[in-house]
Amino acid sequence: MRGLAIITLLVIATGLSACTEEAASDAPFTPSYTGIETRLLDGDLVQFEVEMRGARDEGDVKDYAECAAAQYALIRGYGFARHLRTTVYEEGGLWRGDAVYTISAALPPGLKTIDAEVAALACAENGIPMV
Repeated sequence: MRGLAIITLLVIATGLSACTEEAASDAPFTPSYTGIETRLLDGDLVQFEVEMRGARDEGDVKDYAECAAAQYALIRGYGFARHLRTTVYEEGGLWRGDAVYTISAALPPGLKTIDAEVAALACAENGIPMV
């Protein structure tokens, strides 16, 4: 009887946990984009440091950095960027990303390439600020 009670409590707790996670994912996404710093490292190699609050996860910070890279490529007269790396961390609700991209006029080799014009349009549609 006691074993059945413990199992019942575990099932209820698991169900409540799922409800809490589901409710959290239904919360409105209201990010605050607080800054972009751009550094030209070498010729076509560019570093972007971004900060934001209200990110749901690392993906939101990476999207913000990609938007910065797309707009930067367009400003410099290039049509493409290739993602090299992004480091994301969060402290006290402030999310920071440090990303490095190469920019180029022609589609660069590699799997993580972006068409700057297409990416910039998507960023504008999603309300993500750019450089």
